[in-house]
Amino acid sequence: MRRVVRITVWGAVALLAAAVLWLRGCGTSRRLDALHLPPGFTIAVYADSVNDARSLALGDRGTVFVGSRDAGVVHALRDTNGDGRADETMTLLRGLVVPNGVAFRSGALYVAEVGRILRYDSIETRLRNPPKPVVVTDRLPREGHHGWRYIAFGPDGWLYIGSGAPCNICNPPGPLFAAILRVRPEGGELEVFARGVRNTVGFDWQAETRELWFTDNGRDWLGPDTPPDELNRAARPGGGLHFGFPFCHGGTILDPDYGAGHACADYVAPDQLLGPHVAALGMRFYTGTMFPSEYRGDIFIAEHGSWNRVIPVGYRITLVRLQNGRAASYQTFAKGWLRGGSPWGRPVDLLVMPDGALLVSDDKAGVVYRIAYGGP
Repeated sequence: MRRVVRITVWGAVALLAAAVLWLRGCGTSRRLDALHLPPGFTIAVYADSVNDARSLALGDRGTVFVGSRDAGVVHALRDTNGDGRADETMTLLRGLVVPNGVAFRSGALYVAEVGRILRYDSIETRLRNPPKPVVVTDRLPREGHHGWRYIAFGPDGWLYIGSGAPCNICNPPGPLFAAILRVRPEGGELEVFARGVRNTVGFDWQAETRELWFTDNGRDWLGPDTPPDELNRAARPGGGLHFGFPFCHGGTILDPDYGAGHACADYVAPDQLLGPHVAALGMRFYTGTMFPSEYRGDIFIAEHGSWNRVIPVGYRITLVRLQNGRAASYQTFAKGWLRGGSPWGRPVDLLVMPDGALLVSDDKAGVVYRIAYGGP
């Protein structure tokens, strides 16, 4: 007698979902073998099942907070036994509006939505029961185009906020667009720190000079090889700094639609030209001691990868070497997320951990990686 096994529709869906998750985890582990890093470096999964993993921030008690964009959630990762892999992955916050940016200061988690900044006090003592948020500011632009925000605290104690242009190319409709803004952590008026910034989704401060460095994504539809993305340096504070958008790109390219009557020499030139359309996002100065000494003080950049180029570029981690406080070279550090012209992963942000390892978020694979150095 043959035994007939009946599976309901919902049972089949559940089995299929479980299989997809299992295959995703197995696939990510297998694909790590395809990633290429310099000798002595290793890459492993720090946490998987981190849906839409974007910006990273570290709490005082070791919690890694991960913002998202499309998922509308913030994750919390905990490595409680110190083995270099998170053994707790939880969805901390839900139902947010594009909560890409996260930052941590004085026990509080700051989350950037499209139109406002929220603060969750004493968050690491309430991971399973988060408090109601305090609204730091609700005066950010609410346009969705380039409305996903990166935030970070500067050495001056201000919270800095990326505020992109609401377009591919246009004259910004107000001072809060195409700019880097800042606000006090307790709230108050927004200040314009820098203008002419098309869309930055990553910035950090050089420890010795306290200067702000940031990535900026170049405009689309000028061809496959122009303009370049940029790594910029704000040598002094104040809204008087203008980095060229929409008039000039890459320090030398006048925009065909908005460049008339302008000169590139009137704007702050990039410190380093990056690849065209590589979508340079998160960047960090390496401040740890695990990597060889020649890496200390250099800049790692997560290149998310092109979205409309016939031959895709990016999908890698690059390294900008500094010499005497200025960019001296630009090279690939880790690659392999792009296979046969199709990406299986997209690096987004970076985070230097207390032990010197480098975490990397990947919103396509839904994981956070850990890059370590084990010696020659």
